[in-house]
Amino acid sequence: MNFQELFQNYYFFLQIEKGLSTHTLNAYQSDIEKFIKHFHVQNIEDLKSLNYLQIQEYLMNLEVNYELNNYSIHRNLSSLNSFFKWLELEEWISKNPFELIDRPKIYRHIPEVLSLYEIDQILEQCNMNEPLGIRNRAMLELAYSCGLRVSELVEFPYQNYFPEEEFIRIIGKGNKERLIPLGQSAIKYIQLYLINVRNHQTAEKGNEGYLFLNRRGKKLTRNMFFLIIKDLALKANIQKSISPHTFRHSFATHLIENGADLRAVQEMLGHSSITTTEIYLHLDKSYLKEVHKTFHPRK
Repeated sequence: MNFQELFQNYYFFLQIEKGLSTHTLNAYQSDIEKFIKHFHVQNIEDLKSLNYLQIQEYLMNLEVNYELNNYSIHRNLSSLNSFFKWLELEEWISKNPFELIDRPKIYRHIPEVLSLYEIDQILEQCNMNEPLGIRNRAMLELAYSCGLRVSELVEFPYQNYFPEEEFIRIIGKGNKERLIPLGQSAIKYIQLYLINVRNHQTAEKGNEGYLFLNRRGKKLTRNMFFLIIKDLALKANIQKSISPHTFRHSFATHLIENGADLRAVQEMLGHSSITTTEIYLHLDKSYLKEVHKTFHPRK
């Protein structure tokens, strides 16, 4: 069985058994196909003979010919390590050669975070006299109340909203389920949206289950949500570089600043590793340093 055939089997494993999202599957496919293409050009078809020097040459190829930065090379190595670990488990190879490869150092980018005042300013820009303004306010309230990923927000199912119990149900990465408490402000604006907008909309076929729809009755795209936030931030005169994940980052940071347990924040965010959540501790320390510098009498 050649490289390509083995990868197809691995792809089905990720899709069916792991239940990964299309976005994640595409990332794996892109990374591994670069690898397959490189070794096809080198006329290397035997995975069992792959050695340390050949892998190092491939990594140099990523840096020089693909002009990838350390972050992208690190991700590529993670994809390949997972692929070869699967090959080892399936006994196609006796040992995973990527276990010995040092990954390039990457420096975590601390995400942009909005203050509570800035959050309020953005929310106030939603025109509550218009259906789209009511929808946008409900979406942003939900995003900030629950720290949702953008894909989780735009694909949020009507049936997973439980206002009486004050929580929502999310099926996140890898089909992992999590229950997230829902704040009263979010419930208030979602109810306004349901009563005044959503219950009067006709959804296009296949879109009936989504809570948030565009004016044509289809679910919103990630890009549309990005444009909504950008427009509202501009109207609020906020100069920060805001991305679709900004409300998620702000949710986590504000919880930790106010004393929330890191494990609880990890669970609400749906992080598989606590290490990912720990970045918000760094944000909190930066905030504390700024407070100390501003208010301590001996600066």
